[in-house]
Amino acid sequence: MIEVRHVKKTYGKKQNKFVALDDVNFTIPDGASVAILGKSGSGKSTLMHAMSGLDRPEEGEVVIDGENILKLKAKAVDKFRATKMSFIFQSFFVQANETCYDNVSLPLEIARVPKRERRAKVQKALDAVELSDKIKSKARNLSGGQKQRLAIARAIVNEPTILFADEPTGNLDSTTGEVIENLLFDYNKKNGTTLIIVTHDPDLAKKCDMQLFIKDGKIASQVNEQKKPKVTKIPVSSRRAQ
Repeated sequence: MIEVRHVKKTYGKKQNKFVALDDVNFTIPDGASVAILGKSGSGKSTLMHAMSGLDRPEEGEVVIDGENILKLKAKAVDKFRATKMSFIFQSFFVQANETCYDNVSLPLEIARVPKRERRAKVQKALDAVELSDKIKSKARNLSGGQKQRLAIARAIVNEPTILFADEPTGNLDSTTGEVIENLLFDYNKKNGTTLIIVTHDPDLAKKCDMQLFIKDGKIASQVNEQKKPKVTKIPVSSRRAQ
């Protein structure tokens, strides 16, 4: 569970002071998919940075599995983030001159996973995004959609419990974007990973369990989607038999 309590973040001083987050409160259950929506400058990315410990608010708490990460020292936050979280960004940030294997292996190297264990983990991650045939290919030779899938493989190779995605389909056409969305939601459901998507796309947001609308640094509204149960249609012949 992620609990955000009375978080406040400001930038600048005196006349130039800008309140990016203003007394933000909400709770995210384990394994939920969450969309953070808002216009440019509303505080979406600042909120993601605060929730992940990439930025430190002046006030408030971010409690993950009972631990307030804002109270941890920098090295402890880095370790927490490396073992619990992963990130996917709009601009991919893959290493163009490295192979797909080397790109996906990087988080394992940072986490000091023994070399003999890396191959299987990398293969599993590339299989999950249907890029196993590209394991030896240089990232620069991939299409935009393939690069984003590679970024997802790199993000999930350490099996994070929380996955942040900042406008993950922003640079993609609608067809490729839908493929990426399906990959993210499938991973969320199959692995019980909490998925937090920063987006301005209402259609993408509606696919999430929860929608947080942020405006001027405040949570303007929260919507919990009620997933409709599947209705099994009974064939006409069967109804007649009844």
